Amino acid sequence: MKLALSILIPAFAFAQQGEKIFNQTCATGYCHGSKGTTGGAPRLAARGFNRAYIDTTIARGIPGTAMPAFGSTLSPGDLTAVAGYVAALNGISGSAGAPPKAFSPEASRGRELFSEAARGFGRCATCHEVNGIGIPVATPIAVVPPNVASLRSLETPHVRTAVVDGETIPALVIGEGKRGTVLYDLTSAPPVQRSLEPGTVKIAEGGSWRHASAITSYNDAELSAILAYLRAAT
Repeated sequence: MKLALSILIPAFAFAQQGEKIFNQTCATGYCHGSKGTTGGAPRLAARGFNRAYIDTTIARGIPGTAMPAFGSTLSPGDLTAVAGYVAALNGISGSAGAPPKAFSPEASRGRELFSEAARGFGRCATCHEVNGIGIPVATPIAVVPPNVASLRSLETPHVRTAVVDGETIPALVIGEGKRGTVLYDLTSAPPVQRSLEPGTVKIAEGGSWRHASAITSYNDAELSAILAYLRAAT
């Protein structure tokens, strides 16, 4: 019995630590509410979040929103404790979780560039999602290009040509069937999702759209840092 208590007491103290940090940094009224309820920001309790998403969001924040990154302001122990508390609010228990992955200075810079809000829709996160950050318009990044030249000349075989009401547009088709066609119109950034009635669109393979046109806001050094981040993250 003494052995059991010696195990349970540290776990209980760890949970208390996570709740304390949450109340001090997150449950501030204009952010999240007490015990993960709704405040100025959305509720966190019973949202179905998984542990990986919780860890990533707390450590790195959500670019373009009021959710800050705590990875540089909280100690690794405090990060793990508060993530464990939020996980418990979502029914996840029994694991303290792993601390956020450490990146090299170049990869850390690439992570910032990937979702840098100052670039507006010219950032990578406009069309790509990595570790819960960004918008998954394109398919997940399976193979990271070996260098910047390869990234700039990246082929886009999934981008096709659509003719809608006499207008030709580059399109990423995400659904075709008897009920119609759903596609992303790549004419401008951010891509616009369109649902088209049967018979109102014609799709042809290939087209003139190139990935290079979507990354013009970055120079070679910045793209090199982004590639370092993608290699470390994926």
